[in-house]
Amino acid sequence: MVERYLGEIEAAVKQIDRDAVRAVVDALYACWARGGTTYLIGNGGSAATASHMMNDLTKCTIVAGRPRFRALALTDNVPVMTAFANDQSYEDIFTEQLRAHLDPRDLVLALSGSGNSPNVLQAIAFAKAAGAVTVGLCGDTGGRLAKLADVVVLIPAARIGQQEDGHLILNHAIALALYDRISASVSLGAGLAAV
Repeated sequence: MVERYLGEIEAAVKQIDRDAVRAVVDALYACWARGGTTYLIGNGGSAATASHMMNDLTKCTIVAGRPRFRALALTDNVPVMTAFANDQSYEDIFTEQLRAHLDPRDLVLALSGSGNSPNVLQAIAFAKAAGAVTVGLCGDTGGRLAKLADVVVLIPAARIGQQEDGHLILNHAIALALYDRISASVSLGAGLAAV
């Protein structure tokens, strides 16, 4: 099973649409340049990846003389998530947080293997209606999220674990690419709303 699993994930990674990944980097860079915040959401393993990605976007993109990349994982405040889940609905746990914080300059990045989690879809629909950019990192065929988000990357694997593996790989590739873009903006003297 080890050989099979690793072979399948290798094949899936080779099939990732590189142009789609670059489009995610472009969207995140544009959010940073206009002084926006990136909010990350997901359930289960995708919630863990949202936290990991927030860490890497915040720390691994630091460039001296440039504003810091602002990212928040809405998966990390357990009290507020459980309050909304208990008092209203689990579907509201991300949307209600976005109601308090979201600005049209912002970006909401959703991680979902199935692409069909109601709380994720509701949050992405809310973000789009508010004028924010939306990104979906999905698995397999992407579900409804792939049709709803502005920019989408699919991990073409049937196993949820491999989809989550792929999202972690994307996290690292995206953070490194963003660092390069932000570094290049220093030499270009790019005008930024965030400066």
